[in-house]
Amino acid sequence: MTAIVELKDATKVVNSGFGEEKVILNQVSLTIHEHDFITILGGNGAGKSTLFNVIAGTLPLTSGTIHILGDNVTHLSPEKRAKYLARVFQDPKMGTAPRMTVAENLLIAKFRGEGRGLVPRKLSSYKEEFQATIDQIGNGLEKHLDTPIEFLSGGQRQALSLLMATLKRPELLLLDEHTAALDPKTSVALMELTDRFVTKDQLTALMITHQMEDALKYGNRLLVMKDGQIIQDLNKEEKQKMTLADYYRLFE
Repeated sequence: MTAIVELKDATKVVNSGFGEEKVILNQVSLTIHEHDFITILGGNGAGKSTLFNVIAGTLPLTSGTIHILGDNVTHLSPEKRAKYLARVFQDPKMGTAPRMTVAENLLIAKFRGEGRGLVPRKLSSYKEEFQATIDQIGNGLEKHLDTPIEFLSGGQRQALSLLMATLKRPELLLLDEHTAALDPKTSVALMELTDRFVTKDQLTALMITHQMEDALKYGNRLLVMKDGQIIQDLNKEEKQKMTLADYYRLFE
């Protein structure tokens, strides 16, 4: 299997105040293979977001290495890593330009990483393509191709963020609790859409969630994190056998 991302002894230490240091990621080694859909569970402070941030480059490692497709990206900026990665955040307001229309946001996503700015006169030539693209969402977004993002619902905005993140197939899709700010019904719909996109396009994805049901239902691997370490790395068969009691027992 092709290794998309490899972390070796990835460690992040921060100053917690009063001259004390705190290890928030502790010698994590992890290989993410092509077509993996990995879900991540863990309590607050377990290191989940830190893991995402060091992969994306928004937080530099204290020690250890990160390779993407065999390239050492440990010291590359977030901008240079962006050609490999796409990320959907928890906040529906992140990842889109609020005063621009759905079509204009999709145009930006279409040419992400190609060094091209938005050229309004060319937008019309992509309208038909973009309309067909949002028709597959099924949450009313198909009626809003020319609507500014700020007028969309949270669920529509997150669905668009997901669409933009996957429009140009990323090497790794980072889903950072992307359903957490939504109501239960909308959250379920977005997870079904996420699974459809990841499965259909055979993407490689890493998803943080606080919903154990989603962590067990979706994906082929489950990571459980505690105190900055991965304490369980379960395959699909193993995670399907896990119960809520088993999960809580890991933290006793």
